[in-house]
Amino acid sequence: MIQFLFEYGMFLAKVATLVVAILFVIGGIATAAARSRQRAHREGDLQVKHLNEEFEDLRDSIESQVLPAGLRKAQAKKKRKEQKALDKQRKKAGGDTKAKPRLFVLDFNGDIHASDVERMRNEITALLEVADKDDEVLLRLESPGGLVHSYGLAASQLKRLRGRGLKLTVAVDQVAASGGYMMACIADRIIAAPFSVIGSIGVVAQVPNFHRLLKKNDIDVEMMTAGEYKRTVTMLGENTEKGKRKFQEELEETHQLFKSFVREHRRGLDIDQVATGEHWFGTRARELGLVDEIMTSDEYLQTRKEQLDIYELSWEQRRKLAERLGFSMEAAGLRLVDRFWHRGSQRHLH
Repeated sequence: MIQFLFEYGMFLAKVATLVVAILFVIGGIATAAARSRQRAHREGDLQVKHLNEEFEDLRDSIESQVLPAGLRKAQAKKKRKEQKALDKQRKKAGGDTKAKPRLFVLDFNGDIHASDVERMRNEITALLEVADKDDEVLLRLESPGGLVHSYGLAASQLKRLRGRGLKLTVAVDQVAASGGYMMACIADRIIAAPFSVIGSIGVVAQVPNFHRLLKKNDIDVEMMTAGEYKRTVTMLGENTEKGKRKFQEELEETHQLFKSFVREHRRGLDIDQVATGEHWFGTRARELGLVDEIMTSDEYLQTRKEQLDIYELSWEQRRKLAERLGFSMEAAGLRLVDRFWHRGSQRHLH
């Protein structure tokens, strides 16, 4: 009898556990569906961080540890006095909370496809809704370049800022080469770290060709086209001298467009001297006129924090569960592609 009751109790416990698990799953699905319905109209969220407050928090953390008690009290009194004066100024201005011009900080981390452009375009759209002529934008740009059309779109997004009369500063701490420099040259002012990599104003395309290998193994490749130059250079077919000449003409045309674009936005630059496909470190780039000042983005922000309210904008794309699970694998794949991008068959800025 005791054995029967024990087994019966274990059976009930398992059933109860299963029921609770099922209810938990159903509840989770219902909650997720409700949230999905509530947020279906949005693709992501804009995160806004007030960097002035972060600077103040860092300063307070140090001062609390290194300053004598009397001096800390004096600093606190001074801060309260400054805040009181600021509140008075705002009240006098009719309650206008914008006491200082604002600096909006954006980040762009470029890969071969300029994938960050989607995030940046949302950030630019958002800030253009609130910015006025006294506000400024700082873009912290890192990119070795990539596909022509991708970086052309990224540069066009930055032109939206200039079109609205906003002052744009681009800061390069590590690299702005090729398509990255195409973006940078849009700015009113380019600052760069001393050993950042700048330039590489050129175009490159490299196409592996397996025609001889296929021919050796008696494998035919049939390609039908309409249009004399629909295909000029291919990976599998036999590349003719005429096709290769046409492909080279297209590269030269793209290079000329790139040079014209840089010349338009960097007046006074000796474009023939710098558009050789070479790159230079920041200090030399300054001498050549590719950048305006040697300075890191951190230096720039600290020099402007007293004159400007600084806000860092970051658009966070919302992803479904399957996308989140596969995102790390995709990112790893993109890093691998970036490493060997110059071996691809598509045309790149370089």
